[in-house]
Amino acid sequence: MAKAHGFYSYLILQHIIIKTMVLVKPTTIPPWNTTSLSSFPYETLNHEITTKLFQDTISIKTASSDFGKLLQQTPNAVFHPSSVSDIVRLVKSSYTASSPFKIAARGHGHSVGGQAMAKDGVVVEMGSLINGGIRVCGSESLGFYADVGGEQLWIDVLRATMEHGLAPGSWTDYTYLSVGGTLSNAGISGQSFRYGPQISIVLEMDVITGKGDFMTCSKTMNSDLFYGVLGGLGQFGIITRATIVLQKAPARVKWVRMIYVDFVTFTKDQEHLISLNDNGPNYVEGSLIMKKSPANNWRSSFFSIQDESEVNSLASKHAILYSLEVVKYYDESTTKTIDEELDEMFNGLSFKTGFIFKKDVTFVDFLNRVRSEEVKLRSKGLWDVHHPWLNLFVPKSHILDFNQRVFIDIIRKESKSSGPFLVYPMNRKK
Repeated sequence: MAKAHGFYSYLILQHIIIKTMVLVKPTTIPPWNTTSLSSFPYETLNHEITTKLFQDTISIKTASSDFGKLLQQTPNAVFHPSSVSDIVRLVKSSYTASSPFKIAARGHGHSVGGQAMAKDGVVVEMGSLINGGIRVCGSESLGFYADVGGEQLWIDVLRATMEHGLAPGSWTDYTYLSVGGTLSNAGISGQSFRYGPQISIVLEMDVITGKGDFMTCSKTMNSDLFYGVLGGLGQFGIITRATIVLQKAPARVKWVRMIYVDFVTFTKDQEHLISLNDNGPNYVEGSLIMKKSPANNWRSSFFSIQDESEVNSLASKHAILYSLEVVKYYDESTTKTIDEELDEMFNGLSFKTGFIFKKDVTFVDFLNRVRSEEVKLRSKGLWDVHHPWLNLFVPKSHILDFNQRVFIDIIRKESKSSGPFLVYPMNRKK
């Protein structure tokens, strides 16, 4: 086992757009079966499958790309299932065929390295499923939970559960992602230090395996499959249903950003905040602010025009700033005490004097913050562009070296990159 480096790991997300760059074809996880095909065996498929295979230009073009826009792989067909049984039949047909074909499940197409593509195979368009949608339930033994189709988007899970005053505890920054998609990766955001990634709030799943077997799995039932599928990059099965733990949803949030000129104090304060447990924040992230990565970006237009001007002016003096982003949930019962709680929580932090900025928004608006920026970028034709993103876990013992060798020695000196650079700590125990 590798030696543990301290109590925390740092998640580094570099959402980079480089003006002068050479794109190297990335190594990607192959979609399930990697057998090369010279032709597609339509004659071996039954009528129930072939009537739902599409080869029109729009379907093929959509399934040949993803959000990353770095790789293109053309499938032979796109499968539009109306039921889970349709997918079972498709997978079994491949598994029993003399020449199996590749299969990849596609949720909202938000992978960045071709993980939801199937060259010369079949892409399963999960959004076509009529799969029972979202059911909010509760029991004495399990508490409140939601039974959710793998094809559902997290934004729809949010809307459905909020009608009951409930919500999942763990989220991603962007909510227009499929449940099956994020659970096949991890589902990480600023809440993960406290609630764990999204794969840690799953009680049970229905999965179609590589043999075409339909299986229900949990920590106690078919547990190898359960733990293999969660974070398994789609290589162990297709998630068709997940049972998600729910908790009481807050009504509003206090959303705060603090500016630092020193990386050591920035990370020290981040680590302090995530150590506060129940008395601490519900969300902690951090980001870099530079000339070509200004205070406001596509993740959120947090700063007012005047505040952004002051922050960007400071960034021009220091070349690079570090923004600590914190959120604390509250509702009617804590309306009168929330500001006092924030003051106590921020006591002793070392952000630059005068550079703390606060907003008060609804819980839903905070979780859906990236969507409003997406709409703006789409209107300008700036959303469907290349996304050469890189996500890394860096041990606490090396995070200062990473700042010096990457953020300062490369990114600041080269001054060619734009787009968000996110940096925030996580508890290893989560």
